[in-house]
Amino acid sequence: MGIIERKEREKEHRREEIINAAEKVFFENGLQVATMDEIAEKAELGKSTLYLYYKSKEDLYLAVLMRGSQILYEVFEKALSSGEPTMKLVANLGEAYYDFFKEHRNYFRMFHFFENPQLHKQVSEEMMQLCSTSNGRIWNLIVELIQRGVREGVIQKNLDPMQVAVMLWSNSNGLMRQMDREDTYWKDKMGIDLEATLRLTNSLLLEAIMTDEAKAKYPEFVI
Repeated sequence: MGIIERKEREKEHRREEIINAAEKVFFENGLQVATMDEIAEKAELGKSTLYLYYKSKEDLYLAVLMRGSQILYEVFEKALSSGEPTMKLVANLGEAYYDFFKEHRNYFRMFHFFENPQLHKQVSEEMMQLCSTSNGRIWNLIVELIQRGVREGVIQKNLDPMQVAVMLWSNSNGLMRQMDREDTYWKDKMGIDLEATLRLTNSLLLEAIMTDEAKAKYPEFVI
């Protein structure tokens, strides 16, 4: 291995160490409370070294967020690799996203803080572009699956695939954010099981986007 290659490997290793440290700090304290001093201490580096790799804690936040995006992308890819019918794959994505929520709740929370417009003003253009590309791969998986369903005649052709993707995504996000509050209001006061409600609404939405032919072919998706 040449000198240049070795230096690049060392630099990449240092970058991973910084992201690991930042992840721990963000998971424990959140973005608003976390500081670059804390991250530098956790990484056992000087703060000046930290700034050689990332211009701000907001840029570092996006670096950690992209790690979560990669995990979710791989979860979705696995859910789509079963070779099952398209409508079953759409249902699989909903289940896969819920599994991700249960197993990687801190990343799930980070995804939603990314929606904060104030964050977008504080990050570098380079990191924002990298993060948008990372998140875009996930959206492409969902939208392309919906488009396949339209081509196969199992999803109504008058529906916009992007709108369908947003609808399915928003339904899951809304209910999972309620679950993430970790209170018992819905269960104790209303007698509502949010997990069962999530599965019910996912099923209702699937039925709503299916063609009549698909409903006849796949009665298991009809409530």
